[in-house]
Amino acid sequence: MEWKHFKSGSDIRGVALENDRGEAVDLTPAAVERMARAFAAWLADRTGRPATDLTVALGRDSRLSGPRMAEDVIRGLTAGGVSVKNCGMASTPAMFMTTVDLGVDGAIQITASHHPYHRNGLKFFLPTGGLEGADIAALLALCETGNLPDAAVCGGVEAVDYMATYCARLRDLIKQGVNAADYEHPLAGYKIVVDAGNGAGGFYATDVLAPLGADVRGSRYLEPDGRFPNHTPNPENAAAMASIREATLAAGAHLGVIFDTDVDRAGCVDAHGEEINRNRLVALASAIALEGHPDGWVVTDSITSDGLKTFIEQTLGGHHRRFKRGYRNVINEAQRLCAEGKDAPLAIETSGHAALRDNYFLDDGAYLITRIIIKLAQGFPPEKLIAGLAEPAEAIEVRYAITDPQFKAYGEQVLADLEQYALTQGWTVAEDSCEGVRIAFPAEAGDGWALLRLSVHDPVMPLNVESNREGGCDRILDRLLPFISQQTALKRG
Repeated sequence: MEWKHFKSGSDIRGVALENDRGEAVDLTPAAVERMARAFAAWLADRTGRPATDLTVALGRDSRLSGPRMAEDVIRGLTAGGVSVKNCGMASTPAMFMTTVDLGVDGAIQITASHHPYHRNGLKFFLPTGGLEGADIAALLALCETGNLPDAAVCGGVEAVDYMATYCARLRDLIKQGVNAADYEHPLAGYKIVVDAGNGAGGFYATDVLAPLGADVRGSRYLEPDGRFPNHTPNPENAAAMASIREATLAAGAHLGVIFDTDVDRAGCVDAHGEEINRNRLVALASAIALEGHPDGWVVTDSITSDGLKTFIEQTLGGHHRRFKRGYRNVINEAQRLCAEGKDAPLAIETSGHAALRDNYFLDDGAYLITRIIIKLAQGFPPEKLIAGLAEPAEAIEVRYAITDPQFKAYGEQVLADLEQYALTQGWTVAEDSCEGVRIAFPAEAGDGWALLRLSVHDPVMPLNVESNREGGCDRILDRLLPFISQQTALKRG
């Protein structure tokens, strides 16, 4: 078997169910069991301890293949000598938190985020955080070539209701943060609706908000259903955001909350039905994270808007660091800044992955929403916190497929050529382009910016364009067309 194809950034992903798309199942029971066996061996080597001394927590989201894959993982870990704390249905961030609260040596979450129902995967954690891409490559190399013998003594299995502990922690944060006269019910009088998209996030309404006195009537799709029959559980999905907007307005709620399948990402809607995701969510998270950190740094991915940079640096008084796309990339960069002695309280990607330093730099959608709700109950609704954010009039993304088989080398050459072309046109190339080429266009040329970059894993070059005026994106595209048309191996999708 070709194992390296399972690598998806810092996760393992594959096809777990027969499907109508003609995709062959590759996350077979044998394959998943071997991946778990490899993690047992890798963890023993990493810690310098025998596998029989190690314990790993295991959780899963609502996917149909989750229960079967959990059995496969348990079989692999225990055969390798590792003991398992089986947490059942859980969020991905909760699985990291088991390393804090339960003292386990590692954790695995069975999830494929917002991907279609037939896909699934594995996400791994250590007490220091999620595994990096190089770690995943090493695990898959062990699967392919490693000797993974059975342990002399199999590990045991214990069922643990860790989500009860995790929810209690979030409730305590809200109680302490609001410090209401009715300490046990700080959300009394607030109506907050949750759309879990039939993923794993329904707990937030029933086990976090409702016990604190919030009225959660009007919440939607809290029941786990791995078919995802109502909409894709994804805050970047237009149908998903339309759903929570409709629910918020119908209920007359103070706030609407939406999670992705495994709750490591979130978005929200204010009382007026205004969606808060992408740049608006980054701005809101920045306003919260920079409170008490007036000289702090916010690390984002590369496609954030000019208005957001102005908001962070001029309105909030912080520093903005644009970096590479990928939530691990922005987290690692924030941690690097901290190691240099800089105050970096937030790393956030426009997809909704938000990691705050005071929460172990863990990208946790439920934690971010908890911080937002604390501010709401203190009298600061989201729209008030981001009132100074200037937003573009237009924003589009165009994706170009690379037909050259050496797509990475070809894409890098296109970027080098574009930078030189921009200079010949008198355009300004951003100095903080940490990936791709970001070009600023003056008012007569579209009044905005464009960023061409190379996808990390796929033969694709996305082009993001924003303009401060109607029709500006088309004007910017017209300026770029002479260059793009010369690239014979780029085909617009």
